Amino acid sequence: MICKAYGPPENLVLEDVEPLKPGRGQVVVSVKACGVNFPDTLIIQGLYQFKPSPPFAPGGEMAGIVKEVGACVERVKPGDRVIAFSAFGGFAQEMLAEAGALIPMPAALDFDTAASFVMTYGTDIHALKDRAHLRPGETLLVLGWLQAGKLKPHISSRYPLERAADALNDILQRKATGETVLVV
Repeated sequence: MICKAYGPPENLVLEDVEPLKPGRGQVVVSVKACGVNFPDTLIIQGLYQFKPSPPFAPGGEMAGIVKEVGACVERVKPGDRVIAFSAFGGFAQEMLAEAGALIPMPAALDFDTAASFVMTYGTDIHALKDRAHLRPGETLLVLGWLQAGKLKPHISSRYPLERAADALNDILQRKATGETVLVV
């Protein structure tokens, strides 16, 4: 989908584009799924904090498979399953991403779930860190998670803020096994 001029979603067009080539530090990702979020609707209307110059493909979070890597890329290789977060570019068959912005995708996680992960959990992290002002040494209490629509409050996990990556990995692993995680 291409945004050729700012406007509502019905103005987006489906169009063939030239194949992407990665530059230094970049990766071409074959998009398997892309999240659709409120900021996407603002970006295509020119109402968001940043305004990419048309034409561009909207879609800021996606999951896919690395197709090709540019010079100096060592973190990923063709065939790797990844999650990407970018300002735009995901509503396409291929997306150009900075290698450093890619997240390795756990094997058990499906593409649809992975493509909706970054914005949702990123917003939670922003709320906890930047709005609630959690600081190193404080503790985040995960009271439970949802599985098949049923809250499991008896299972709790505590992570110091400096172990946020461990908490995130734990949440990813739980989601990969079909559990829907609710962080309170």
